[in-house]
Amino acid sequence: MQVLRRHRGTVSGEVLARETGVSLRTIRRDIATLQAMGADIDGAPGVGYILRPGFLLPPLSFTEEELQALVAGAQWVSRQTDDALALAAQNALAKIGGVLPPETRRVLDDDALYIGRKKEDTAGVDLVRVRRAMREQRKMYIMYTDQNGAVSERTIWPIMLGFVESRRFIAGWCELRGDFRLFRTDRIVKVDFLDDHYARNRRQLVKEWRAQEELRRRQQDDR
Repeated sequence: MQVLRRHRGTVSGEVLARETGVSLRTIRRDIATLQAMGADIDGAPGVGYILRPGFLLPPLSFTEEELQALVAGAQWVSRQTDDALALAAQNALAKIGGVLPPETRRVLDDDALYIGRKKEDTAGVDLVRVRRAMREQRKMYIMYTDQNGAVSERTIWPIMLGFVESRRFIAGWCELRGDFRLFRTDRIVKVDFLDDHYARNRRQLVKEWRAQEELRRRQQDDR
């Protein structure tokens, strides 16, 4: 069930068998058992399986490695993103800690991992409003300075935020270029969050952008 939850799309029986360390025959038997218990799992042998939302098992306990991964992730968010996400990460850890048994909760306080702090960001872009614009699929108007210092006015459809080392990026569809573009937030000299919605689904746009980037990488590797 956990493997099915982790994969957002259809998962082959071979992948399930490999990740759980059992045989393909066992996977088929277990899938049939879960379906009989009421799990809404679509698919069949040779096609793949996908778990539909709505079926819950009793909560799983965390291993120490899983808890350390959560702590490291929360530290990274707290020290590399913005204040709103940092607070959300700290609240999430506090909620997790509140339901853990005492002997497991100590892992959350273990200082075995350290995530460094980012450099001070001088960008004037409110990332809370950027995330809201992405959720609501609203356009942004920006004045953007390129690497040569030239300023252009653009209307973009924000679809993803990126945090790479000390820099922050907005990925989006650029109406001026008629293509996907990456915009460094420290090069945005003015931003207005518009009421206009962009018509296309943000998640589908993310898939198309990633597919385009993957194609570009393959073409560069072939040269």
